[in-house]
Amino acid sequence: MSEKPTLITVQRQMPFPAERVYNAWMDASIAGKWLFATPLGTMVKAETDPRVGGKFTFTELRGGEEVEHVGEYLELDFPSKIVFKFGVPKYTNETQRVVVTIASTETGCELTVVQECPPALAWIAKNAEAGWKGLLEGLAVVLTTP
Repeated sequence: MSEKPTLITVQRQMPFPAERVYNAWMDASIAGKWLFATPLGTMVKAETDPRVGGKFTFTELRGGEEVEHVGEYLELDFPSKIVFKFGVPKYTNETQRVVVTIASTETGCELTVVQECPPALAWIAKNAEAGWKGLLEGLAVVLTTP
């Protein structure tokens, strides 16, 4: 019997319409400012092909090394759901599935990110939760900036 993945769930209220938040995941010029970005890194490549089966690549220069996040969109339901798998080939051949749901609220939307870490990557769960919280903070900052 195979082990179940470790689920990392992060939620955040956003004072922006669901459509704007959704587009911030799909538009490489916006996503490159926050998605898979770290405070001390420099994004050197951000490419998205926002369609089911489309691929994405985000490459950040971190401490003199390029770290590439690559993935594929599995399900896209504008403006409420994005499902993708991604991996970081520099560190592992394993991929992880992420489900993003965006629910409209009276004051904007509620964003929920659920990352499914396969058993071989369960050790990253604690860092992944902190990472998503930081990324969603970055998303909020990017959407607040005109």
